[in-house]
Amino acid sequence: MGISDRRKLPIGIQTFREIREENYYYVDKTALIQRLMDEGKHYFLSRPRRFGKSLFLDTLKELFEGNEPLFDGLHIHDHWDWSVRYPVLRLDFGSGNFNEPEILHKEVMAQLDAVEKETGVESPYDTASARFRHIIQMLHSQAGQRVAVLVDEYDKPILDVLDEPEVARANRDFLRGLYSTIKSNDAHIKFTFLTGVSKFSKVSLFSGLNNLKDITLDARYSAICGYTDADLDTVFSPELLDLDRDEIRHWYNGYSWLGEEVYNPFDILLLFDSRRFGAWWFETGTPTFLIETLLSRGVGTLDLDNILGSDELLSAFDVDHIATEALLFQTGYLTIIQTEPRGSRTYYRLSYPNQEVRQSLNESLLNHLTGSPAQQAEHSARLYDLLLVNDFAGLESLFKAFFASIPYQWHTNNEIANYEGYYASVFYSYFASVGFDIVVEDSSSDGRLDMAVRFNDNVYLFEFKVVELASEGAAMAQLQEKRYADKYRGLDQPIYLIGVEFSKDTRNITAFEVAGA
Repeated sequence: MGISDRRKLPIGIQTFREIREENYYYVDKTALIQRLMDEGKHYFLSRPRRFGKSLFLDTLKELFEGNEPLFDGLHIHDHWDWSVRYPVLRLDFGSGNFNEPEILHKEVMAQLDAVEKETGVESPYDTASARFRHIIQMLHSQAGQRVAVLVDEYDKPILDVLDEPEVARANRDFLRGLYSTIKSNDAHIKFTFLTGVSKFSKVSLFSGLNNLKDITLDARYSAICGYTDADLDTVFSPELLDLDRDEIRHWYNGYSWLGEEVYNPFDILLLFDSRRFGAWWFETGTPTFLIETLLSRGVGTLDLDNILGSDELLSAFDVDHIATEALLFQTGYLTIIQTEPRGSRTYYRLSYPNQEVRQSLNESLLNHLTGSPAQQAEHSARLYDLLLVNDFAGLESLFKAFFASIPYQWHTNNEIANYEGYYASVFYSYFASVGFDIVVEDSSSDGRLDMAVRFNDNVYLFEFKVVELASEGAAMAQLQEKRYADKYRGLDQPIYLIGVEFSKDTRNITAFEVAGA
């Protein structure tokens, strides 16, 4: 295929009919839909924002309603009985402000109003759950076919108000009652699919809907949302001209739910549209809540590069308890890079999925620390320039200036500022925000190196110490005694040892030693 085979890019389009009728690119997910139908009935899927969940639900809607021409040429076309049409009841919480409990009830009632108007069904009930139940039963009776129930952004009324716990709990409890209606009407339901960003614990939200099959971490459905490498090389091949394929992978691939890795569709479509690499997904709305939670819990960016979590931790999400691992994994800022069976349990090793997230999240954390994005951008550019010419005196001055720019109040309100991990994390975020190749806590036979950076055919090995916790010169001494450089000698590149020491009293660098290896 060449440039003449290009189609329109479906940027922000979540309507299956429009994509198919207006000649937009479309990645066929209908083989997975057929598998869902063959293997179960009630499903739940958690995926980060902008991953195509709404488009997938709209595809299901058009399929159940029997709109055959839209599926011409797709996998499921020859595997579906088009003579049967099923009623569809779809709820969508993707828009709206849910900062007061009564707003959620009004929103559901308004959506049910629209269903009744479209189908001619009438309900005498004035509570959402009773009305929802009645509509399901009447749609079944009216059509003579069971109902497909589709719920999009099922958790947004809770996520929007996590900073107001009382409202979040009220919205959660309301939704628990609404969703429990699905189980009690199983005889009237053909298929159920709920999707959202988070995976709330079954006890808190789905206690009345415990027959849902969670396919979030099912390798068979890992690519149910998102684009695969094969999708880019086939469906989008006309868009790859003049773009570096390896750079596309480096920037945007890497999201994993135990199966094939995928790209965020929004990133890929914006890349093809602009023809340049940018943090397209990240810039659409990284929540301040996320950044503040990481900082308030003392989670350093060094930690994010290598977190170990279990099934329980990755699903430990509720209003009153949000595990850091679950928050970062479910929102897409960390992904599974490998599984680690231990006895009868399986653990998951988490890290950043790609360059976009690593670079942008660290930049956001730095901006939050200083409160000055403009100054931070200038510092990051300066870091690149200094390392390019190995100006180590300039590097020392730059980092001293940065630590001095962090408001005093932040240190006094955060106990993390007393530990080596905090200072090491700031260094890591600095280098990560510029896009350098970094390895943290790199293991050798003699111990763990704090941080290694490779740039411009040079290797820089960092060790960090707090002087109140170690003797003066301990950072450089450890670099030399542990012979961390030996692991990198095979690269046949210049190696620099950099020992950095800090003081809890001054909250700044007290020593910055550099030696060749």
